[in-house]
Amino acid sequence: MKRSMSQTAKASPMRSLLCRVSPATVAHTSSRSLTTTTSTTSISTSSSSVARVQDGSGRRGYSAHPRPTSTKDIGKRTTVLDLGEKYRKNIPLTMLTAKDFPSAVIIQQVGGIDLILVGDSLGMTTMGYESTIPVTMTDMLHHAKCVHRGNQTSFLVGDMPFGSYEPSSALAVENAMRLIKEANMNAIKLEGGKRMAARAKAIVEAGIPVMGHIGLTPQSIHSLGGFKVQGRTSGQATAILEDALALQDAGVFAMVLECIPDRVATFITQQLRVPTIGIGSGNGCSGQVLVWDDMVGQSDIQSFQPKFLKKYANVGEEMRKAVEDYRNDVVARKYPEDGTHTFAIKDDEFDAFTKKAQHQTSAEPLTTQ
Repeated sequence: MKRSMSQTAKASPMRSLLCRVSPATVAHTSSRSLTTTTSTTSISTSSSSVARVQDGSGRRGYSAHPRPTSTKDIGKRTTVLDLGEKYRKNIPLTMLTAKDFPSAVIIQQVGGIDLILVGDSLGMTTMGYESTIPVTMTDMLHHAKCVHRGNQTSFLVGDMPFGSYEPSSALAVENAMRLIKEANMNAIKLEGGKRMAARAKAIVEAGIPVMGHIGLTPQSIHSLGGFKVQGRTSGQATAILEDALALQDAGVFAMVLECIPDRVATFITQQLRVPTIGIGSGNGCSGQVLVWDDMVGQSDIQSFQPKFLKKYANVGEEMRKAVEDYRNDVVARKYPEDGTHTFAIKDDEFDAFTKKAQHQTSAEPLTTQ
């Protein structure tokens, strides 16, 4: 996916999702459902942890961040069965991208986000690339592992980066398995319609749920001539519909429709037996997705604003102000404040230290190497 997504969702007439999912896929995703006691509301550490270094106020006295834990039951992870149930009930599906532990934790804390996509858009929002093309499997595995550690409730979808599935079905299955086995994803996403249907089918037959992606496919920007809306002519719209039907026949459980005219996306959604997730494709899709950085107003510090993007916060501006305030406080010696941000030592211990130090420094003059 590109770095952005659409807004609210309006479900289409829905039919059974499970009729397009293989038994192996259902078994795989069902086995991944779990009930866990991991949460994000408290911090605990082992008895040997530096957490014992405290200033008496209950605040941690160290810069490392232990993994948040809690004994509160947070419920099971969403499965394709749950997604299918929502689809049949015309309940819009919610999806966000996440790229790291903090974003995944926040999504879990808020709740109600059905799917998380660890998207290759992180190549642009996090790694500084001009497109998603340079992103590698190593990059995706690293970020997917971080997201899995931070979220135990949403259905996790790992993006297949450019070059990881196109050459052959065997390579596609191999790399899809890596996202499942090494990064604990629940499904994978790949771009392309008819031309990639065989790859999608091979992965589905290997027991891995597949999400398709058609319309604007960022990994093909050189062929498309850039990040441009797709489906504005009858010929293009027909080709996208054919792509959608090919992916459905291949067994995908859902597909992303990116930057397609809203009427075209709605019509395509109504022809399918699987959900569509819209990004810049209007309110007639089965669900919606936004890129995390764009949604919170962090990417490019406000410079990125496609027509369909709705920013729900202005995090970039807040971060800029925080850096400015920190710089000014340090230069003015307002930070750290004595007593508030510092640790104490008993007077007798400090006196003993300075006496030893003075004796040592007078007896052994300091030398430089």
